[in-house]
Amino acid sequence: MNLNLTRPLCFFDLETTGVNVTKDRIVEIAILKLHPDGNKEDKTWRVNPECPIPPQVSAVHGIYDADVADEPNFKSLSKKIHNFIKDADLAGYNSDRFDIPLLAEEMLRAEIDFDFKNFKTVDVQTIFHKMEQRTLTAALKFYCNEELVDAHSAMADTKATHDVLMAQLERYKDLEGNVNFLSEFTTRKKSADFAGFIVFNKEGQECFSFGKHKGKTVESILEDEPGYFGWLINADFPMYTKKVLTAIRLRKLNTE
Repeated sequence: MNLNLTRPLCFFDLETTGVNVTKDRIVEIAILKLHPDGNKEDKTWRVNPECPIPPQVSAVHGIYDADVADEPNFKSLSKKIHNFIKDADLAGYNSDRFDIPLLAEEMLRAEIDFDFKNFKTVDVQTIFHKMEQRTLTAALKFYCNEELVDAHSAMADTKATHDVLMAQLERYKDLEGNVNFLSEFTTRKKSADFAGFIVFNKEGQECFSFGKHKGKTVESILEDEPGYFGWLINADFPMYTKKVLTAIRLRKLNTE
């Protein structure tokens, strides 16, 4: 195996009610846990999102309201999921921009203080896009010469992501088979909150990536315009973004 692990790596995929990280909910989560000794564990949970699944979304992943009506909600499953992944790093397909931010939201709603700064992340889509510019289905065909059967089933997508990464490590000899390298390689832009509203500048300072204060440091805006913090906390931003903003504010207050 070309992937040298010092701790487990959890490949995972979410099926959801939509693509809004702040508002949408998980309806299925599949995790394939790869241990440093090569052993694998996999788990799949169906989740009652406690809200209707839009028909157009169900048409994509094949999970309808009736399929999850009797399943537990995410809060009921959150401790099991947290215990399964808490000692591992995370890998997925488009996971840095979607799956991880949405998982963070669900964990915070379930009152699980899940600090993603403790994890290395590997986004297999970024490797693919840097090397070949294709989709997951095309990636599996290109790297493994296999068809993606049952696409948009969480476990099918999860296993395909695992297979693609293994094939990428075989194909690209300049890719190092360790999570530190792969996490750095697949990070598009360093962000403090995963959703990308707060990014790091060249000096390592947290800056806003949007709006009238784009490019300005969070600390400087908290000092010059303290009311902006209140607006952000009450606005429709991800809970994890608000958690990061609160931590920056507390850090600033403690240094004054």
